[in-house]
Amino acid sequence: MSGPVEVRQVSEYVWEIPKTGPMLVPGRIYADRAIMDQLLAEQPKAEWNALLQVRNVACLPGICRFSLAMADIHPGYGFPIGGVGAFDAGEGIVTVAGVGFDCNCGVRAMRTGLSRREVEARKAELAEALFRGVPAGLGSEGDIRLNRREVEDLLRTGARFVLRRGLGIEEDLEYIEENGCIAGAEPANVSEKAKQRQFRQVGTLGSGNHYIEVQYVDEIHDGEAARAYGLALDAVLVAVHTGSRALGHQIGTDYLPKLKRASERYRLPVRERELVGAPIGSPEGREYISAMCCGINCAFANRQAIGHLARRCVSGVFGIPPESVRLLYDVGHNTAKFERHRVDGAERLLLVHRKGATRAFGPGSPDIPAAYRDVGQPVLVGGTMGTCSYILRGTPAGMEETFGSAVHGAGRLKSRTQALREYRGERVVAELRARGILVRSHSLRGTAEEAPGAYKDVTAVVDVMEGAGVSRKVARLRPMICVKG
Repeated sequence: MSGPVEVRQVSEYVWEIPKTGPMLVPGRIYADRAIMDQLLAEQPKAEWNALLQVRNVACLPGICRFSLAMADIHPGYGFPIGGVGAFDAGEGIVTVAGVGFDCNCGVRAMRTGLSRREVEARKAELAEALFRGVPAGLGSEGDIRLNRREVEDLLRTGARFVLRRGLGIEEDLEYIEENGCIAGAEPANVSEKAKQRQFRQVGTLGSGNHYIEVQYVDEIHDGEAARAYGLALDAVLVAVHTGSRALGHQIGTDYLPKLKRASERYRLPVRERELVGAPIGSPEGREYISAMCCGINCAFANRQAIGHLARRCVSGVFGIPPESVRLLYDVGHNTAKFERHRVDGAERLLLVHRKGATRAFGPGSPDIPAAYRDVGQPVLVGGTMGTCSYILRGTPAGMEETFGSAVHGAGRLKSRTQALREYRGERVVAELRARGILVRSHSLRGTAEEAPGAYKDVTAVVDVMEGAGVSRKVARLRPMICVKG
């Protein structure tokens, strides 16, 4: 199957790639006209494009209903970023491409109990405290030193491992997806090299698009949900965006060749190098899933540790108890998880791959905190350090249409290579400072790669998802401080 991908519009914010040739289901993309025009314009320029990837995923065995792409769609490895694929647990496959190399990269948002005015008065001091207090940057190492046995304990128990070491409060676990620990992790299926890379990386931010951001609420869109989430105008939050660091990357690296061999053994279609996989119930499939669950738990533990380090920074600067900085929610966006969803009127067990897409369960779900059950799960959407971010909530329509999934961020508009040609880190920092946003970065090159202009308009992205009914805006957040790896 070659040639440009045909797309047809089925509603204002929904587009479909018709089921043709080896496709087992149609493709479905959430986009407005501008986003779709950009995707279509990219097709002739490169073989590696997001629409082609949506079509390729639609050819994978056991996929249910649609190969989905959220409004922050852009090309990834095999799966598009913003891609969602749900596979029948008995007939489907698991693929590294549907998870990615930064397993369970995600966002944690914490309420500080402080107002914008209070933080503005000591903004530079807080920026310095966070910059010094949380290890960050490429290959960064922290003060938490683990041996092999302790790493394996962390991979089994996730955030609770860090909590037992005094980093956090018991209440935190209630407000983490999966309560901070997913079942099915088997450290024996994680390589020694991956474990060794984690000996000193717990509690470290990393580099790339990872960040700590101090934000304030500048607009409330949904008063009921905002009250449930404890949000008010000018309230200050601290957001952490990071994942499983080198361990998660090594798991992906280790299993890519293993699943390539499995694809050949089980005669699975491979339409892009990273789009290899194995039947979910096969020995290779079960092994990768158990290792991937270790990566998920590693990321939960890492954000738990960083979250508490950030708590201490806020506490030290403002003289408030660390426990007064409360966790709003922590959710991942690079995972494959077993979930039950209704498909064609019947409930089925599915392995839902979310690649740069966030779980977004609707009201009434028993899998979200009791305090949020009436309004739906918080969805934490990162924008850019120069624009804004959003907190959304899941909806019943999203449960029906996207297997309870939504966008995870703005989505890249320009590649990192292109961003480096167009932006300079020093200028980005200076321009944001002139607008009252303090950026502390461990790499000016990384700052250029993450320049606000390298990303789509996050407001347009979340507006698409709201217009389609998949998620609802709760609050808009503006940046005050951004610490980059």
